[in-house]
Amino acid sequence: MTMPRPEDTAAVEAAITSRRSIRAFLPTPVPRETVERILDVASRAPSGTNTQPWKVHVLTGAAKERLSRAVRAAYDDPAERARHTEEYAYYPTQWVSPYVDRRRKVGWDLYGLLGIGKADKARMHEQHGRNYAFFDAPVGLIFTIDRVMQQGSWLDYGMFLQNVMVAARARGLDTCPQAAFTQFHRVIERELVLPPSEMVVCGMSLGYADPDAPENRLVTEREPVCGFARFHD
Repeated sequence: MTMPRPEDTAAVEAAITSRRSIRAFLPTPVPRETVERILDVASRAPSGTNTQPWKVHVLTGAAKERLSRAVRAAYDDPAERARHTEEYAYYPTQWVSPYVDRRRKVGWDLYGLLGIGKADKARMHEQHGRNYAFFDAPVGLIFTIDRVMQQGSWLDYGMFLQNVMVAARARGLDTCPQAAFTQFHRVIERELVLPPSEMVVCGMSLGYADPDAPENRLVTEREPVCGFARFHD
């Protein structure tokens, strides 16, 4: 067995540990061949019996703007927004500690960087709405899966998504995975002309982080290994 070189190990670890959810991007274009290579690398993710359940819709230019406008219109209209619900449960129906505590902390840490107070509902609405512009990233990704696939394939899908984000970091690019798009899956289905057999999993922004944006200073905390792992000898 060939042992990895220390510099190779360091490069892999740097790509993983430097991944963050970026919420403000530069307009710098990302070449199509770069996106294709990222997806090609990511497709090496494992999947049960090599089913490879992932499908990716890559949006740039006018196509991205059309989708963003359509989703944002539904989001900004309270009556229309109420008619849109998530097709699958991403979050628990009952929040308990420590998960609810982590959720609240990351939310208020982000709003604190942006100077958004707890009573400022208008600015909260606007900040959340930036999801639907892919945070101004030049590339928007919508991930879908065939409805016939079951829970195991969703686990496989998570590994593919992580590969996309790590492969992007290896090229100096940043991402933001976005469950926010799932509420408006019917709008996305219409705009992308998805077949009835195809289900929206999530969205993702891809591009170069804006180094001057305050929201990009957010670095979320992680539980130490001793807090989530048990070693059985």
